[in-house]
Amino acid sequence: VIRVGRGFDRINPLDAGPLDEARRRLTGADAETLRWEVRSRRLSLLLALATLVREARITNAEEVVLGRAIDLLDHRLDTEPTVVDVLRVLEQGPDELRSATRTDTADAYRAHTRDLVFTLDLLISGSLAGVFDSTTTRPLNLDAPAISVDISRVRAAGDKLLTAAMLCTWAYAFGMVDAATTLTDLGAAPRRSYLGVIDELWRALRGAPGLVEHADALTRLNRAKGMASIMITHSLADLDALATEEDRAKAKGFADRSAITVLAGLPPRELARVHEITPLTGPEQQLVTSWSAPDSWQPGARHPGRGKYLIKTGERLGIPVELSLVGPEADLYDTDQAIRGVA
Repeated sequence: VIRVGRGFDRINPLDAGPLDEARRRLTGADAETLRWEVRSRRLSLLLALATLVREARITNAEEVVLGRAIDLLDHRLDTEPTVVDVLRVLEQGPDELRSATRTDTADAYRAHTRDLVFTLDLLISGSLAGVFDSTTTRPLNLDAPAISVDISRVRAAGDKLLTAAMLCTWAYAFGMVDAATTLTDLGAAPRRSYLGVIDELWRALRGAPGLVEHADALTRLNRAKGMASIMITHSLADLDALATEEDRAKAKGFADRSAITVLAGLPPRELARVHEITPLTGPEQQLVTSWSAPDSWQPGARHPGRGKYLIKTGERLGIPVELSLVGPEADLYDTDQAIRGVA
């Protein structure tokens, strides 16, 4: 379990982890291909985080400068660069970066990069300080049977920090899968299959315009890597709250591309929207709606939909299942303790 938060574990957004280690083991064209993959991942996540704190998209000119800064640090450093390193080299303004901005003087360069410098400074000194401003404290273990990234410590710090934590952990985890695939192709590791669970999807997508594209890029080619993804959200209506029509359209694509849909209890209005994407028979709709509301106000009454789900695959009839807690699970997954205490 990796616990992300101030005073706990930190994640370096530019840490390519085992993917960079695999790159250093290669030579020739293979090494160059993987170098560009590492660069693309670093730049993509840095752009996503900068977009998040700025609450607006990064300009094309700023993206060029960030990309050149990452290239420069890759040649200068023997270790993984950090956001602090990127900020420092931007403030120094070496010839390579000044050339990227098409400016002739130091004053013109500073004016050109002023907004970008403040945006990166926010990543390490603003509301996200203490989480993404240093090296990764607990690298992911490729040999672990399962990895849980606990971001509950950052919830109280606000939506920006929570969204940033989700984006970073997703990118880092998917990078781990890419590294394992590369090592397998080299004959240096056994072939494995992976299951990635992306919980509270809606929260990460709402962070700022353009973040949907980042999440989409992370998950689109997973099948070729032997990886399946589970995306969890409360309602399709969550996607309607995204800032732009472009983001909303891309987010709806997540549901369109899902081979399997698992439905818990849903009210009729929400189920009608699901029906547009995943056609449901009349009896299936009645079954799912019957799980959506409790039939009693009595304390201790069991919710009629607790543990009940309908699994739909394409046009096939849905499979209703019921999950029951056994043994210590009843205590581990009891989320009603505070309510019972008040009662």
